[in-house]
Amino acid sequence: MRYNERELLSLSRQPAEKAAEILMRAPKKGSVLKKRLVKLVVNFLFYFRTDEAEPVGALLLEHCQIKQEEENVFSISFLEELDRKYYFECETEDQCREWVEVLQKASYEFMRNSLIFYRHEIQKMTGKDPLEQYGISEEARFQLGARKL
Repeated sequence: MRYNERELLSLSRQPAEKAAEILMRAPKKGSVLKKRLVKLVVNFLFYFRTDEAEPVGALLLEHCQIKQEEENVFSISFLEELDRKYYFECETEDQCREWVEVLQKASYEFMRNSLIFYRHEIQKMTGKDPLEQYGISEEARFQLGARKL
């Protein structure tokens, strides 16, 4: 995916679906937990120093694995490098579960699969393709024959 720094900076300033100050450790050797403002915007997870307006970095939540490691710790790793994990430590187990759930649903692939699933379910119930009224035919990008949830 191509993007530039200006676009990312603009996106990081958009309203967040979820944001909180939590502890974060990058996969770098010798990295320690640091308090960061973590902000989910669409399918990007931005992380900021708590006293700065510009993000330190961003994780594109595509082709990744998000899982709860301990009661209040979750990790994000990318499929091409599963052993390199970003760790996040929340204040409570409930907060950790909330983060895992929202992050797992943030990817384009999850949204695409959800669209395919619900389109198929509506078509089974009504006999009509709910997207046809918008000029999106069965031959279009979100085909019913694609993978299901």
